Amino acid sequence: MKTTRKLMLAAIILIVNSTIIYSQNLSGTVLNKKNNQPIEYVNIGLAGKNIGTVSDFNGKFNLMIDAQYDSDTLLFSVIGYAPYAVKVAEYKKQENKNVYLTEKVYQMNEITIKPKTIIQKTLGVKTESRFINAGFKDNLLGYECGILMNVKKTAYLKTININIAQCTFDSILYRVNIYKVTGKMKFGNILKNSIYLRLPKAKIKDKITIDLTPENLTVDGDFLVTLENIKDLGAGASLYFCAGLSGTTYFRKTSQAEWQTTPVGISISVEADVEK
Repeated sequence: MKTTRKLMLAAIILIVNSTIIYSQNLSGTVLNKKNNQPIEYVNIGLAGKNIGTVSDFNGKFNLMIDAQYDSDTLLFSVIGYAPYAVKVAEYKKQENKNVYLTEKVYQMNEITIKPKTIIQKTLGVKTESRFINAGFKDNLLGYECGILMNVKKTAYLKTININIAQCTFDSILYRVNIYKVTGKMKFGNILKNSIYLRLPKAKIKDKITIDLTPENLTVDGDFLVTLENIKDLGAGASLYFCAGLSGTTYFRKTSQAEWQTTPVGISISVEADVEK
């Protein structure tokens, strides 16, 4: 019996040591290929896996990846730049861990003429009840959650409204993402410029409104609006939204992970002009 226990203990130690040996903390910097300047808040992670992070204000990042993921793809993406993908094993071999992203070139939008017949609509979840609440309990970089806006025709987006149930952070910094539905649980970001929700605690009210009119955003069909955690805001604090049972929240735990849903709708809504 003692011999069996010793063998089991040795096996456990071997497993633990193997994990330590073959796990690698990847530290690098994401830079603009054109001018060598750091790129802030880049989404970095394994495609389709809950392993990821976000670069900091100076473009720096740290990500622990086990050897079992060496054949997976490490994806770097951020609004305004072309995404970059590399095999984990190849990236681990690089002496220089810098990653260079190329700026996207956007064509100038044509002048949009609104149809003669439009109606103002509030899309999404607009409950102000605090009886049910949900939101950012864990301070995970790249964690995002939001609401799918159901609209059959063209919508001209005006504002995003968020009803807050509780916030214990001293300040908040989140990225606003707007995605067009491209397939089943597949979404593509339509923004050309990053939109940030950055507020000190004194200005965090029960209702937060984000003006979208400067972006001149038009969407055809359903779209997803989310908030994404892009900065370590400290442990022991949280941000909760008002929520209701009538909606569905879409979320993913970190950058590049698969989307999931939960049968509670957080209070994020959009004011829009919609074709009748």
